[in-house]
Amino acid sequence: MSKLTGIADYQYGLEKIFPDAEDFLPLLGTDYVELYVGNAKQAAHYYKTAFGFQSLAYAGLETGMRDRTSYVLKQDKIRLVLTTPLHSNSPIADHIKKHGDAVKVIALWVDDAEAAFRETTARGAKAFMEPTIEKDEFGEVVRSGIHTYGDTVHIFVERNNYQGLFLPGYEAWLSEYNPAPTGLQYIDHMVGNVTLGEMNQWAKFYHDTMGFANLISFDDKDISTQYSALMSKVMTNGNGRIKFPINEPAFGLKKSQIEEFIEFFEGPGCQHIAVATNDIVFTISEMRKRGVEFLHVPGNYYDTVSDRVGEIDEQLAVLKELGIMVDRDDEGYLLQIFTRPVEDRPTMFFEIIQRKGAKSFGKGNFKALFESIEAEQERRGTL
Repeated sequence: MSKLTGIADYQYGLEKIFPDAEDFLPLLGTDYVELYVGNAKQAAHYYKTAFGFQSLAYAGLETGMRDRTSYVLKQDKIRLVLTTPLHSNSPIADHIKKHGDAVKVIALWVDDAEAAFRETTARGAKAFMEPTIEKDEFGEVVRSGIHTYGDTVHIFVERNNYQGLFLPGYEAWLSEYNPAPTGLQYIDHMVGNVTLGEMNQWAKFYHDTMGFANLISFDDKDISTQYSALMSKVMTNGNGRIKFPINEPAFGLKKSQIEEFIEFFEGPGCQHIAVATNDIVFTISEMRKRGVEFLHVPGNYYDTVSDRVGEIDEQLAVLKELGIMVDRDDEGYLLQIFTRPVEDRPTMFFEIIQRKGAKSFGKGNFKALFESIEAEQERRGTL
């Protein structure tokens, strides 16, 4: 059994819980997320120190990789791959020059990578990577890939016949420095920002080429303030393990966070990675101690939380101190908080989320979240 098969132990079972999704692939979970970064060694140290990731695997000159170096980090079911180029004349270097440190690959775990490639390209997806068999002494992995919004790609990973640590070409990354985890468990969802008028196009892409269903839609009445607004469609696969909200800007008096992202990212891309925990108070307390910066929530936000969400298990005073927001839907409630951008460009950030029954995305928090982001934009002079 592969050492990564534990990825399957999500809060969802294998059954199809969103009947509108065709699920012809099907997708078993998020296999890994790969970021192209300017200095993978230093980025790895940051994610270990600040987020509590652990060393897993390494590929570079020492393993026969001549054009790049990659560090693989893990925490519970999350795998982050940080890749940096070894030369300036490299597509990886071009990606970093244009976008800064950014998500390039959202890898999806499948039973049959060749079939996933065949099904998606037959439905109109543009090929990124033909089905390729990669082998070493631990067996073989099959990977294939397609393009999606901007320069982002999906790679399908089939690892049924692999017993190794991560992928062929990687060796164990042994490090004496492995700070304790912060309680992050799995990727809940990943958000893509696209330009005005493209949201419906990419929602249709996920429906037509990957069999996703539209779980929920938000318009500019749901997500707006006095100054800015956005629209969003949340796309999900049939078992609910893969959820991709797609955002586009809406008309407003000033520049929205989506427009700011598009400007500094220089095109569409992954705006944020939402990672789940089962104890958000512990997780955020630890991450704050380690230097992670979070958005400031307006103090008056907490004046109406009890009236809006009812009884919760957590102490409201503790949530207020940490800046954790709360929202409720028909199935329970959730707690969430957003980091500031994790690089100097105001682009990619992380969301930390704890679901206590809720399947939604914190609609009741949108206004407060937007106001927090607008305060940051005003400080940056980009609102």
